[in-house]
Amino acid sequence: MNEVVIQREENAIRIALSGEIHSGNADDFYREVMEAYRADKKDLHFSCRELAFIDSTTLGTFVKIKKEVAKEGNKVVLSSLQPNIKKLFLICNLDAIMEIES
Repeated sequence: MNEVVIQREENAIRIALSGEIHSGNADDFYREVMEAYRADKKDLHFSCRELAFIDSTTLGTFVKIKKEVAKEGNKVVLSSLQPNIKKLFLICNLDAIMEIES
């Protein structure tokens, strides 16, 4: 994973992702996102324009994040997914539980 940039806004936490998230760094990604969320429980908006690669472990990590924020009535939104990454979310039917924006 190259970078996770967290920006708190009035109604959401915006998280810009870049590089790669995979089995070797997915736990660090989860920990960083959840620390930000626990400090300020709001919707999570992930900007994935610069995210180049994810694997199945990362998909599971997004589901785990979604389950945690849903307990508080918040949502997970993913935007600007690269076509290959968006395809993974659609194949796994994760667009049924998370908002995926263009």
